[in-house]
Amino acid sequence: MKNPAIPGLDIPVRTIYCIGRNFAEHARELNNKIPVSPIVFLKPLSTICYDNTLITLPALSKNVHYEAELIVAISKSGKNIPQFSAFDYVAGYGIGIDFTARDIQQKAKEKGQPWSIAKGFDQFAPISNFLKSKEVESPADLDIKLFVNGFIKQHANTSEMIFSVDYLISYLSTIFTLHTGDLIFTGTPSGVGKVEKGDQLEAMLENGIRTLTVKID
Repeated sequence: MKNPAIPGLDIPVRTIYCIGRNFAEHARELNNKIPVSPIVFLKPLSTICYDNTLITLPALSKNVHYEAELIVAISKSGKNIPQFSAFDYVAGYGIGIDFTARDIQQKAKEKGQPWSIAKGFDQFAPISNFLKSKEVESPADLDIKLFVNGFIKQHANTSEMIFSVDYLISYLSTIFTLHTGDLIFTGTPSGVGKVEKGDQLEAMLENGIRTLTVKID
């Protein structure tokens, strides 16, 4: 079976890297310490879905949260990438939602266990159509918004990130060899909250240059 495609870039998704607690206010709202180095976790390919998907909540969780995020798609392979050349490895940018089973995550955190189950259910990483990198003047100055049933719940700018896009690319490449089609979910702003059956969510990048709408079943 083929890997899911990255809409707008015509390349398949490879590895899904995610960054936790990359906005200070989000760390504070969940009573977490602000990190001094990036918190990295992975999502399986089965989490990927697209605009207008009907997302089924998992029976194992009673508290699934939305987390809107800027996503970076990698254009070519690289290892130990210097920060000053990190943008040479970007294919494009999109908006996505990192769904999280917060109750499962909290139990894992209390036991010192990984977050894989809380982050890894099917359809837990919907992604928008992507902009090519040349269409984005500065990924360090992009608005991120998320609406639930028409009401704004999250709103921040990527300038508020603790770790910038170029830093994250460079940092990740010191650990993993990055490849074409890798996605980096760069972290969510404050304002996360529980989703309910029947909710409609709209994530928006830079006032609508890219949008992603999903419904909750």
